[in-house]
Amino acid sequence: MTGIMKKKENRRDLKKRRMGYITVMMSALILLILSIIGANAAEKYDFPDGAASVSITFNSRRVLEDEAAIINDVTYVPLRSFSELMGAENIEWNSQSRTATVKKYNMTANISQNDPYIEASGRYFYLSNPLKNINDRIFLPVRIAAELFCVDVDWNADSRTVVLKSTNRSFVSGSEYYNSNDLYWLSRIINAEASGEILRGKIAVGNVVLNRRDSRSYPNTIYGVIFDRKNGTQFSPVAIGTIYNTPNKESVIAAKICLEGYTISDSILFFMNPRIATNNWISKNRPFAFKIGNHNFYY
Repeated sequence: MTGIMKKKENRRDLKKRRMGYITVMMSALILLILSIIGANAAEKYDFPDGAASVSITFNSRRVLEDEAAIINDVTYVPLRSFSELMGAENIEWNSQSRTATVKKYNMTANISQNDPYIEASGRYFYLSNPLKNINDRIFLPVRIAAELFCVDVDWNADSRTVVLKSTNRSFVSGSEYYNSNDLYWLSRIINAEASGEILRGKIAVGNVVLNRRDSRSYPNTIYGVIFDRKNGTQFSPVAIGTIYNTPNKESVIAAKICLEGYTISDSILFFMNPRIATNNWISKNRPFAFKIGNHNFYY
């Protein structure tokens, strides 16, 4: 009997020790979970002074709570969180080039902190509002982010909410999106007129060509505008032949940005370099708009 009693006591002791071990492990696990939750809850983005909170819904569901903000009247969202929300298949970060690469289906976007634009599968989107680096994370304007993932974006002023909705659209690559003839001639006139100018100067030259195309006073094609001779040759590169030179990379990028619809001004119709101009008709007859680099632009 004594042996039997000792075995029962040993089993009870073993059971107690096991229960004690399980209790300790469960307590440790709970503390770990609570610490993680607490850390995530405590994480706050150091948005710049003047930033305002904003709500975002995606298909009527609240998303990105406490992760978005209005900065200088533009809603910014974190690139990684937004991309994951939109179903991105892969997100990579290259610390050397400071470039994020985001992939979803046939769309691959390269988002570099060193560039004033986003390149996505051969298309170029100008960042009129630059990327932000907040807590070592890239934030970008929500409208460009939505365009990359083909979702509709709207603004509800009453509730101060950015409203995102899924669409049936899929991203169209640059080879399909741009009219090859338009890109060919627009990039060449930009290069011929402004190859040495900064990107915004190149874009403004492209804007002049497209504004003329859209005006009733000029031909309704890019080619027609460039080679228009109704009142004499309009662009000197046509007369001297530099219009046929192969454009540099940035001139092609500027042309693509213009063809995406980005415009510095939708009213400028003329430009000139006053230092080398042989005719001052523009400056004497057209209202001055602004200057970029060596070019003065006019309405």
